[in-house]
Amino acid sequence: MTDEIWRDPRVEVEERVDALVAELTAEEKIAQLGGYWADQRTSGEIIAPMQDVFSDGRAPFERVVRNGIGQLTRVFGTAPVSASEGMGRIRDAQRHLLDTTRIAIPAIVHEECLTGFTTLGATVYPTALAWGATFDPALVSEMARAIGRDMSAVGVHQGLSPVLDVATDYRWGRVEETMGEDPYVVSTLASAYVQGLQDSGVIATLKHFAGHATSRGGRNHAPVAMGERELRDLVLPPFEMAVRVAGARSVMNSYTETDRVPAAADRWLLTDLLRGEWGFDGTVVSDYWAVAFLKSKHAVAGTMAEAGRLALHAGLDVELPDISAFLALDENDPDPDRTAADIDTALRRVLRQKIELGLLDEGWEPAEPADHDLDSPANRDIARRMAEKSVVLLDNSADLLPLSRGTSRIALVGPCADDPSAMMGAYSFPVHVLSRHPEFGLGLDALSLPDALRASFPGSDVVVERGCPLQAPGTTEDLARAVDAATHADVAVIVVGDHAGMFGKGTSGEGSDAPSLELPGEQSDLVEAILATGTPVVLLVLSGRPYALGRFAGRAAAMLQAFMPGVEGAGAIARILVGEVNPSGHLPVQVPHGAAALPHTYLAPPLGQDGDRISNLSIAAAFPFGHGLSYTTFEIHDLVLDSAEMTTDGTVTASVTVTNTGGLAGETVVQLYSADPVAQVTRPVQQLVGYARIALGAGQRTQVSFTLHADRFSFTGLSRRRIVEPGEIVLSAGLSVGALARSQTLVMTGATREVVDPVLRTEVACTPTATAVPTIS
Repeated sequence: MTDEIWRDPRVEVEERVDALVAELTAEEKIAQLGGYWADQRTSGEIIAPMQDVFSDGRAPFERVVRNGIGQLTRVFGTAPVSASEGMGRIRDAQRHLLDTTRIAIPAIVHEECLTGFTTLGATVYPTALAWGATFDPALVSEMARAIGRDMSAVGVHQGLSPVLDVATDYRWGRVEETMGEDPYVVSTLASAYVQGLQDSGVIATLKHFAGHATSRGGRNHAPVAMGERELRDLVLPPFEMAVRVAGARSVMNSYTETDRVPAAADRWLLTDLLRGEWGFDGTVVSDYWAVAFLKSKHAVAGTMAEAGRLALHAGLDVELPDISAFLALDENDPDPDRTAADIDTALRRVLRQKIELGLLDEGWEPAEPADHDLDSPANRDIARRMAEKSVVLLDNSADLLPLSRGTSRIALVGPCADDPSAMMGAYSFPVHVLSRHPEFGLGLDALSLPDALRASFPGSDVVVERGCPLQAPGTTEDLARAVDAATHADVAVIVVGDHAGMFGKGTSGEGSDAPSLELPGEQSDLVEAILATGTPVVLLVLSGRPYALGRFAGRAAAMLQAFMPGVEGAGAIARILVGEVNPSGHLPVQVPHGAAALPHTYLAPPLGQDGDRISNLSIAAAFPFGHGLSYTTFEIHDLVLDSAEMTTDGTVTASVTVTNTGGLAGETVVQLYSADPVAQVTRPVQQLVGYARIALGAGQRTQVSFTLHADRFSFTGLSRRRIVEPGEIVLSAGLSVGALARSQTLVMTGATREVVDPVLRTEVACTPTATAVPTIS
C-alpha cells in the first residue's frame, strides 16, 4: 500500500478524503476550490457575461496553479481545436500539475454540452426546448450517453448541463435552453439526461439553481419576484427529481436573486434545502463569475474577500471559471475559524468527486492525444431521430400536408430560410464560438433547408428568397422578389423565427431577450404579403421560443413549429413536408394567440387564466400546451380508475384506451392532468401528472395505465410544507391541455399528510399492442 493512502483505491473513500485534507496546506486547499480559464477576449467576443472585464489581467497558468487547481475551464469550448489538439492541451496541463505541484492532484476538466459537446466538429443536437417537444425521456437519455461518451473519450470529466429552468416568460432569451413550461416534463427529461451523461462517466451539472427563468420581464439576470410556495411547486421540482432519483453529482447556482437574496449567497437554498432536505452530497459550482457578482452586481459584499466568504458559507464549493474571490478569503476575515471549516467542507466534496472519478488513483495519467470522431454516424442517427420527433404540426386544416413529391415549384421564403446555422442553438459550437472564426464555417457538414427540399422533392424547382432581414428594416425589392416567387409557386414555405446568438447578437440565446412575442423585425409583414398572394402557405416557425401566431392561424394552409432542431433539422423538416416522416412532436410550451398580457403559462391558477369581465386583454393560446397533430388521427375512448377513492397515502391507477383511427402509423403523446377544485391555497386549473409517448399502427388500439401515488397531488400548503389533503381530484386525459377528452373524479380520504420523502414519478405501462416510450428507471 502506498504511503499516500488517498491514492489507494482499496481504501474507503472517506478515509482517503480525510488523509488528503490533513495533508494539504491552507493554500493548497483553496486552490482545489477554483478553476482556470486560458482565455482572453474583447467585449465584442464574449461568450459569458462580463468575460472581457474579468479575464483582463489574468495571471499565467503556471503562476495560478502553483498550489494546484480544482478545474480546467473549457479547453475544448473556448476556441476551435481538434479533438487531438484539445487532448494535447489537457495532457500538458495535467502533466504540469502532476510534475510541479507538491501533492500532484489532477484537475477536473469541464465543458458545455447543452446541444452536444460544445467543441469543433462535434454533433449539434436539437435544443433542449426541442427535447421537450419529443416527450421522450429514453431518447434524451440515449443522446446524453452519446454526448458523455465523446466527452469522456477526450478527457472531459464534467458537463455543464442540463438546464432545469422552467420557462415562465417566453421573452427570456434562454427559453431555447429549457425543456418547457411544465415542471414534470422538465423533471423527467432532465433526469433522463443526467442518467445518460453520468452512465458515460461524465458528471452532470444541474443549472441554474434556482429561478433563473423566472426573472422579471424576461430579462437576463433580473431579480426573481416569487415566494417560497411557488418556488417549491414550480421551479424546484426538476432539481429535486434530478438529485433524488437521477443522482446528479453537481449543481450550478443561478445568477439571479430571489426575494432579494442572490442564489450564490443563499445558504437556505444551497445548504438547508439542497443538502438538508434532498440529501445532495455532490459539488455546487458557481456560474461564471457569480461569486464576483456578489460584489459587483448584487452589492451584498463590499470586497471580493467578503463575496468569497458569503458564497462559501452558503454552500458553494467551486469558483468558476477562474479562482479569484476564494484566493482572498483570509483578507480582514472576522471569523477565520468558520471560514476554515467552510473551506474544509467544500474541499471534502471536491476531493470526494476526484476520487470517484479515479483521478487520485495511483498511477493515473492523462490520456495521450488521439483522433476521435465526435460526429459519428451513430451520433447523427440520434440527432436525426431527435429532430424528427421534435417538430410539431400545429395546424393542417387545409389538408395541404404532406406535399406531393410531384410539386413542381416550391417558393422557400424567409430571412434564415437558407442558413443551416439557424437550426442550431446559442450553445452549439457553430453559433457559440465559430461565429467569430468564419474560416471554419460550421465546423461540420450541415444540410441547408433548400438542399434538403431538393433531395426530398427531386423534380421540384425550389426558389429561395429572403424577403426581409431577420431584424433590420428590409427593402421593397427584397419583399417584391419574395412575393413574385410565391405568386408563381405551387406552394410557399415561409420560414420565420429566430437566429441564435449571445448577448444581443441574435434573437434567441443568453442575453438575447425579446421585447415582445411578435416575430422579430418585419417577418410578420412578410408573412402577410405572402398570404396575400393566394398561394397555399406552409408557415414554418424555426425559433428558440414560442411567438404569437394567432393572426396566422386558419389563414396559412399548414403551420409547423421547430425549436432549433440541430444539424439534422433541415432533413427532418423536409421528410415531414413530403410525408416520409409522420410528425409527432407536442408543444412543451403554449403558442400565444397575441403578444399582449404576458407572461402567462398554462399552469396559472384561476385568476391567472382567461375569463369574462376580468381584463380587456386576452391571454388565450393559439395552440395549447401539449398540442401536436399528425398525418393520422388518434382518439381517446375512456378513462377508468381502479378505485374511485384513495387515502392521502395511497395509490390509484388511471387507464385510458387510445386508438389510431387514421390510415397511417404514427406516434402521439397521451397526457394525464389533475385539477384540485378546492384547496387551502390556489392551484393550477390543470397540471400534468403523467404522459406517455406511444406508437400505433393504423387501426391499432392500446391501453395506457398511469399509476399515481398520492404524493403526485401534493403541494406546498399554508405552512410552507408539502402536503396531501383530502378532497376531490379531477383526473383528465387528452392529447393536449386544450383537448381533454375524458375525466373522472377521485375522492381523497383520510387526514392531511405532510410529505417528507415524496414519490416524484408517475409509473406508466402500456398493453403489448403499443410501443411505449419508457420513463427513466
